[in-house]
Amino acid sequence: MPRSQNKVASHRRRKKILGQAKGYWGARSKVYTIAKGHVEKAGTHAYRHRKTKKREYRGLWVARINAAARLNGTTYSRLMNGLEKKKVAINRKVLADLAASHPQAFAEVVKFAVA
Repeated sequence: MPRSQNKVASHRRRKKILGQAKGYWGARSKVYTIAKGHVEKAGTHAYRHRKTKKREYRGLWVARINAAARLNGTTYSRLMNGLEKKKVAINRKVLADLAASHPQAFAEVVKFAVA
């Protein structure tokens, strides 16, 4: 009995990996055996950094809010505590955007929260 080969599926599998490796340097984008390892490694980095990206953005927002709060005569922790006591449900992303693009509106929020 002749040996069965699944040429269509194996070709598609290799083509998929080489497509994902497009743009990689040298043999990493051209040789299947090398590309396979680099695509797998890139996938682990992508998975891990989807998680860390959220942490990094939150840190950035906190830094921006703190800088703007200090310009308005208070600190980040006092501002967030005041907002929580007044039951204002505004997240850090929106606060950071307010601080950067609408300083007058942010000053009003600070005045309301701290007073």
